[in-house]
Amino acid sequence: MRMAVFRNENAHILYDGETAPQMTPDWFMPSFWREHGAVTGEAPGRGASLFLDVCRLPAELHPVHATGAPAQRWALRPYRRGGLIAKIARQRYLYTGLERTRAFAELRLTEMLHRQGLPVPEPVGACVWRHGLSYEAALITVLIPGARAFADDLIALEAQRLPAGADLPDSLLTVLETTGRAIRAVHDAGLEHVDLNARNLLVNEGGRVYVIDLDRCQLHDEAPADARWRENNLSRLGRSLARFTPTHHAACLAAIRSAYHA
Repeated sequence: MRMAVFRNENAHILYDGETAPQMTPDWFMPSFWREHGAVTGEAPGRGASLFLDVCRLPAELHPVHATGAPAQRWALRPYRRGGLIAKIARQRYLYTGLERTRAFAELRLTEMLHRQGLPVPEPVGACVWRHGLSYEAALITVLIPGARAFADDLIALEAQRLPAGADLPDSLLTVLETTGRAIRAVHDAGLEHVDLNARNLLVNEGGRVYVIDLDRCQLHDEAPADARWRENNLSRLGRSLARFTPTHHAACLAAIRSAYHA
């Protein structure tokens, strides 16, 4: 793959110059998709990812693709701040160089891992709008078909009101084992996820688990089995499980850990 940068006034777009469609900055604006009725859904969270159907756009607005038809369903995530600083600048970040922007860094990391066959979304493009000393940004990836948040499985488990210590459903055990293997795979590749939680794990129609939202994640050159960041990631995930299934979070994490260390 060959990543290329296209500039349009104050907007800079990073995309795969060999296979990705050539897009304009409009493609990274939620308003563009809403105006054309091409938004099919929205994910919860600060970033408020939009699910997009390219086929709903008028034919003349379809992006030009270098090697054939692009994937027709995408996910668009504008970058948004959280915490107290969001009250001052919710969408803007300090500009210290194009390659240091969160969007470009995340797209390059996602592309690198996806190229290795790891369970991450397929990247499409990133856009950065520079405003002097600050910038805004958005990211587009291919929507994982039929995917659901792992958190939804945990919520459904809690709703069954099974007593603590009861056997977990076989279908959930399969997902937990797959989750452990998926996390181990990205960890072995050196990926330290800064926000590994049950909403940043997606389960597709075939039961494969994907690790998403790689914003600010770090790729280590070496990933020893006893690296502290590995345990920190798993502990963070454990705290997330407790929010969605207070009754069974310990058993769920134990099953994930078992598959992780298998």
